[in-house]
Amino acid sequence: MRKYTPKNDVQKKSYYNDRFYITPSLPKIDISENETFNADIQSLAQVVQIQESYIQADHLVIFIDAKDNFKTIKHLKNELKYDFLIELSAIDYIADRGGFEVFYEMLSTTKHTRIRVKCFVKENENIESINPLFRAADFSEREMFDMYGIRANNHPYMKRILMPDDWQGHPLRKSYPMIGDEAAQWYEVDKIFGKEYRDVIGPEIRDQAAIDRYDTKRFARLGHEVPYGTDISEFEPDTPIQYQEDGVNESDANKPFAVQKFDPKANVTLGKRK
Repeated sequence: MRKYTPKNDVQKKSYYNDRFYITPSLPKIDISENETFNADIQSLAQVVQIQESYIQADHLVIFIDAKDNFKTIKHLKNELKYDFLIELSAIDYIADRGGFEVFYEMLSTTKHTRIRVKCFVKENENIESINPLFRAADFSEREMFDMYGIRANNHPYMKRILMPDDWQGHPLRKSYPMIGDEAAQWYEVDKIFGKEYRDVIGPEIRDQAAIDRYDTKRFARLGHEVPYGTDISEFEPDTPIQYQEDGVNESDANKPFAVQKFDPKANVTLGKRK
């Protein structure tokens, strides 16, 4: 379990940090201080070359060559009893290092220890699938391909899992625009209606924060309601606010049950709680 942090004064603390503040890394502890991890490293070192290893946040972290990923995971599972694959994914370092850091998070349910295996793959470089060892890797490797473009060799069904098959680009790359590219803006129009309707429909508004005050198809205007799709680019008529009970006479025998005439002036605003 995670270490509990008291939250008594959490509201007194600043809810934002300095934009230039760099969070310090967790300390790296030497492998020799943990007998279990030390034995695991010695056993694994006989099978593959370990580039770096340390303990961080009670996890054993190791760096290996990307071509040894299958051999490493197989040894961890069959010989060192790391029998549970928690997660696998990648981190985009294309701008700084020209590739991705792929990581595998594993758990030993018998030794109650965790290990994180890391390796580096260059852009447009593939990595071996570990799906034959852990079926849980199936969807994770497909998602890694879909979001980052990293293919897993010998995967039984290597195709996109979240985005459409004909989608262009990989959305979790840091170079991918947050509101999508030009292809994303026209994707729905082209698929549903065809490219010949681009001039009729227009591009998809992918910026969720964008609001056009003359758009009468997406937004309601309290007190300024107009018919759906009305052009109000030159004027915006003022419509008085009306309520449900307007037009109902008190003497009308057919008036809805429990409907009373609303008088805004009779409204009372409490100055403070009773």
